[in-house]
Amino acid sequence: MKYTLLSLMAITTSICSCKNNDNTTKQPIETIVSKIAPVSIDQKIKNAVIYEANIRQYSPEGTFNAFTKDIPELKKLGVKVLWLMPVYPISTTKSKGSLGSYYAISNYTEINPEFGTLDDFRKLINKAHDNDMLVILDWVANHTGWDHHWINEHPEYYTKDNKGNITHTVDTDWTDVADLDYNNSELRTEMKNAMLHWVKNENIDGFRCDVAGMVPTTFWKNTIAELHHTKPVFMLAEAWEPELQKNAFDMGYSWDTHHIINDIAKGKKSAADLVGHLSKIDSLYAKDDILMNFVTNHDENSWNGTIKERMGEANEAMTALTYILPGMPLIYSGQEYGMDKRLLFFEKDSIPKTKGATWQLLKKLGTLKNTNNALAGGKQKTAYSVLDTANENAFAISRNFKNKEIIYVANFSDVNISLNLNKKGRYTDYIEGREILLNSKTLTDLKPWGFQILVKE
Repeated sequence: MKYTLLSLMAITTSICSCKNNDNTTKQPIETIVSKIAPVSIDQKIKNAVIYEANIRQYSPEGTFNAFTKDIPELKKLGVKVLWLMPVYPISTTKSKGSLGSYYAISNYTEINPEFGTLDDFRKLINKAHDNDMLVILDWVANHTGWDHHWINEHPEYYTKDNKGNITHTVDTDWTDVADLDYNNSELRTEMKNAMLHWVKNENIDGFRCDVAGMVPTTFWKNTIAELHHTKPVFMLAEAWEPELQKNAFDMGYSWDTHHIINDIAKGKKSAADLVGHLSKIDSLYAKDDILMNFVTNHDENSWNGTIKERMGEANEAMTALTYILPGMPLIYSGQEYGMDKRLLFFEKDSIPKTKGATWQLLKKLGTLKNTNNALAGGKQKTAYSVLDTANENAFAISRNFKNKEIIYVANFSDVNISLNLNKKGRYTDYIEGREILLNSKTLTDLKPWGFQILVKE
């Protein structure tokens, strides 16, 4: 969640609110969920695309059922991990807008009736598993909504001001949520048990953890270890800090990569800045750490602008780049349809549903990501090398696996350029489907903000 950027490398997220509890009778997990194929999580995420599902805005109905029927379509985009934005009841006390923020939770173990019933939710999980996808839930451990029963039953779980009043998170405008105090050991136990509920009873496959860097790393380390005792889980931190992946999480946000490609698109930074940043990533993170690459998400879209607002004519080149860089690319609800509007956050809105050029591009990129091990981006990610283009406006990167190679080359400027990649061999221009023979005299011509993906099998 993000109303304001806390710092250049820090995380931020948007806050939420919900309504009444769903009292659907729980059934034994064996009777209501289908099993995922016996493939390790490491293997499943190796060539994965992750999709952030905004259930409220995904359809005019804003329901689980409306989203569930489209899961087979998302599979065509290479999606192997579904991240569901918070599905829990939203507080109405101090809420923002008419519907409130998803991130102001009133009950961690119930379903928001705005989206449907618990049975509807279970059908979504089943459909995703049937389509070979992991499902991770958005988890908000830093704060609750003001309607949460802990406010009255366990005020000791919350941060207090100097007058003894429960307060919202300091130095934020998150007034619709109450800040939790992790100095309280009972709170840690209750929060861990709430997370275990979804893994044990509903067979979810992990969590995307909101503002993870604002919650003590020791909580994550101990809790995630217990989750793994129940079943293998995939954990995404909305955070950049390497220590979180060292001690608990599988993947973090590549916030700085996102900021740099935005700045390149605006002419504020250059290809050289991106090259330097990639070197910095190599020095900060362990080899088996994973970063999520993105051109948009719910925060960026609602608060900072659409992809085209922020990246203009560079939007396709930067989208493709997120698939080529080591890591896992993200698609946010509506991105696949070329959505060019800021979704409302505290009110009902809806994404477009017409497949066009963006759908076709993401489908091509997803297929390449899924099927070519040169783009493996999981725990055993493939190596990369930055190619010397001898042109300050150009960026080129090569990914290799055995005899496979993928080269991404882009013009990061608004003028035409020609360059020599100093590569030899037969390649396929993946986007256009034509064969290219590279040698010492081959010039690659790129239009402003143009790019090529060259594939050698």
